[in-house]
Amino acid sequence: MNEYKENPAIPLTIGILAGMGPRSTSPFIDLVITECQRQYGARHDIDFPRIMICSQPAPFYEDRPVDHAALENAIRDGLQHLERSGVDFLAIACNTAHVYYLNLKQGVRVPLLNMVELTVTAIPKNVGKVALIAARPTTESGVYHSCLRARGIEVVDIDWQSDIDRLLSATRDSTDPRLFEQLWAGLMDQAHTADVDTIVLACLDLSGVAVHARTAIPIVDASHCLAKAIVARWLRRRNGGQLAYE
Repeated sequence: MNEYKENPAIPLTIGILAGMGPRSTSPFIDLVITECQRQYGARHDIDFPRIMICSQPAPFYEDRPVDHAALENAIRDGLQHLERSGVDFLAIACNTAHVYYLNLKQGVRVPLLNMVELTVTAIPKNVGKVALIAARPTTESGVYHSCLRARGIEVVDIDWQSDIDRLLSATRDSTDPRLFEQLWAGLMDQAHTADVDTIVLACLDLSGVAVHARTAIPIVDASHCLAKAIVARWLRRRNGGQLAYE
């Protein structure tokens, strides 16, 4: 039994599994803090939630195929580590990890948010055509494609994964804004040509450099959707409510 649920004197605790990649952790936590300010006006230190963060090393390499068994095991290990620390619910700040969502959910006893479903739900109802920008394993898994199509949203399959790979690689090797602007410009040109209504950005490493994407096409960023849901869930639980899927 989770002691945090039994003892009201102990604050509700959010568990966030991150570190995939390592530089995406800090920007994501900043998003969560910003959501606290936006959703309920948090200002003083005491106003913010208690958050347990696990920056989990993961066997993911740019230059070799994904070992799905090893990656899933590493993610499960991180979730269970957070669960043992007494968190009330969990979120994974990594889109690729959601390829294993059903198995991961069964491996923990506390609720686990689903970033894919949260992101797809955030897309406006009048959107007909979207394009996905994600790391190669996420794209190839089809995890977003199936969820989008289940909602009747057309996914435009642009032949741009190699260009996305180059942008993702640049986040590991460079901090040059001119390089990011150039790489984003190439992607946005392709999106305009494909006449898409909305871009779904499903990679936290790329979210960190999305400020360099100069485009009029709306971008639904999975990292923002998850951060918003984390704070909304914590706030409702703190106020004595319970979400429908608990």
